[in-house]
Amino acid sequence: MSNPNSHPNFATPASPPTPDLKTVRKAVAASAIGNATEWFDYGLYAVSVAYITQHFFPGEHGQLLALLTFAVSFIFRPLGGIVWGPMGDRLGRKAVLALTILLMAGSTFCIALLPSYATIGVAAPIILMLLRVIQGFSSGGEYGGAATFMAEYAPNHRRGFFGSFLEFGTLAGMAAGSLIVLLLQLGLGEETMMDWGWRLPFILAGVLGVVGLYLRTKLDESRVYTELEDSDQGKSVKEVFRVLFTDYWKQLLILGGMVVAVNVVNYTLLSYMPTYLKDPVGMDGNASLTVMFLAQAFMMILIPFGGMISDKVGRKPVWYFSLIGLFVASIPMFMLMANGFVWALVGLAVLGVLYIPQLSTISATFPAMFPGPVRFAGFAISYNVSTALFGGTAPSVNDALIGSTGNPIIPAYYVMGACVIGFIATIFMKETKGASLRGAGLPEEGADVVFDDNELVDDKK
Repeated sequence: MSNPNSHPNFATPASPPTPDLKTVRKAVAASAIGNATEWFDYGLYAVSVAYITQHFFPGEHGQLLALLTFAVSFIFRPLGGIVWGPMGDRLGRKAVLALTILLMAGSTFCIALLPSYATIGVAAPIILMLLRVIQGFSSGGEYGGAATFMAEYAPNHRRGFFGSFLEFGTLAGMAAGSLIVLLLQLGLGEETMMDWGWRLPFILAGVLGVVGLYLRTKLDESRVYTELEDSDQGKSVKEVFRVLFTDYWKQLLILGGMVVAVNVVNYTLLSYMPTYLKDPVGMDGNASLTVMFLAQAFMMILIPFGGMISDKVGRKPVWYFSLIGLFVASIPMFMLMANGFVWALVGLAVLGVLYIPQLSTISATFPAMFPGPVRFAGFAISYNVSTALFGGTAPSVNDALIGSTGNPIIPAYYVMGACVIGFIATIFMKETKGASLRGAGLPEEGADVVFDDNELVDDKK
């Protein structure tokens, strides 16, 4: 398109008022807690694989079936993206985010109440799989919607910093899952945990969902979406799809390639690692959970700094640093992790630090790759298709490859391959540091023609 800041189907309206800092912080909290709920579920399932296997998949290949059930939810994330994404562009970010957190937290809560295989037979794993399908479908709109909502609320020159708190929520959810299961194991003992104690953390997901829903219902739509809505464009879902796949297919491919790197690393380091440290590394369950919690807590501390750095130097430089660093360090760090608790913690921490520049900038980078009228849809569809193919499958693929080859370093090669794909995609990504997300065109670095974000002040002053 000749003019990236305009589109013949979507007009650019007048600017709405800039929100105060207190409102931005509320938007950040509402987005982050939903993401924390989503990843509390994923992290909880990952560290509870042994209990899930025992209760729902008894037999020789039970662990692999449990991991495949973890992966099955990702098959339905693209469908969720296809449904929720255009709906979020058509009806608003806020309404979709309220629905997705209800479905997500509710289905996780239901796992706590689900009878085991010993009680209702094959119906137990079937129902578990259906609940994971609901989780995947709702997650297809949750993450893209939360990132879009947060990015549109954040001031342009601080989008990296504020957006990083969505990923702070990601790690907080996963760390909470690891910590709660660890504390329950220490307090109740392995026998009680295997009997009924494993269900308790899943109940907590329902509480988190109610809190997240309350916070989200108290917020207004993002200023960027409101001005598009006020322009009375009358765009239909069909028009959203047409414009997205006709004019922004390159952005879909670039984002998809970057997501390969993001999520292969994410699900290998943060979801598969508890299983990996127990078998084939041979670490006991409490030690592996302690390693996971400490590494995730360390990464949480660094997340905002990664976002701030990207606001200063740009998104592309930090991505290049992360991708090259992970490619170089993966093999030595995985070899290091096989040498015991301390070395496992060091190796995972090093890989986690190298991953931070990607993780902390997702919310600032990906929404800015699309114009407002198709932003939610573009993010949700591309992100979730790539995640379904390469992210959620990472734990089961790694487990199967180690089993067939006997090589415990296989995950390192898998991470390296994903980083190559991500590096190529990043080359083609346009830098959007400081760009305005307002209007119908593609955001570009320095094209802040809408809001003067330097006017954003703390309303308490």
